Amino acid sequence: MVPEPGEFLSLLTAEEIEAVRAAGRLRKWDRGATVMNEGDTSDWVVVLMEGRVKVSSHTDSGTEVVLAVRGPGGILGELSAIDGSPRSATVTALEPIAGIVVRDFATFLENHGRIAVLLMQHVSFRLRDADRKRIEYGAYDTAGRVATRLLELAERYGEQTSAGVRVALPLSQDELAGWTGSSREAVSKALRMLRDRGLIETGRRRVVIHDIEGLRRRAR
Repeated sequence: MVPEPGEFLSLLTAEEIEAVRAAGRLRKWDRGATVMNEGDTSDWVVVLMEGRVKVSSHTDSGTEVVLAVRGPGGILGELSAIDGSPRSATVTALEPIAGIVVRDFATFLENHGRIAVLLMQHVSFRLRDADRKRIEYGAYDTAGRVATRLLELAERYGEQTSAGVRVALPLSQDELAGWTGSSREAVSKALRMLRDRGLIETGRRRVVIHDIEGLRRRAR
């Protein structure tokens, strides 16, 4: 397993990753399975080894808001495991996943001081990223937000092909709408506009970005 750049395990040494493995047990989930539920309390975390998940919450009206997509090396549920508060989001497998379940995570951190410091740095980065996304919601239109999220997916999961950067998209249009703070109809319109400009090509759960720089300009 190669941790995705920016995810928690990418900060750790090989010896520290082995310490995480030794502290937990491997578990697998099918696509669509709920890994953890918003509102639950628990002392355990999941460290992703394979596959991707979405982290989401629901508004009072029932609308799903996708907060993040996490990949291999990502850590899930760390805030609740540390402070004992209810989980702030639900985590759902976007594809078959495997992860290390580490129970009594707070004690693990007490015994591994450097990992605890790295986790604080990681949480700080995610808070800054969340602030950046809130600014985007207020400053960008739907097409700009969709373009920004497609660029993020391309940087993290893109594969260079002769036609452009191909992204196997594990998100439905409803989920992409929830990730951009938009309606499904608005996202569909934005994708159509980006296609008409020749920036992207879309298919079933995939996107090919023909013009990265053009998409980046539209995201600004």
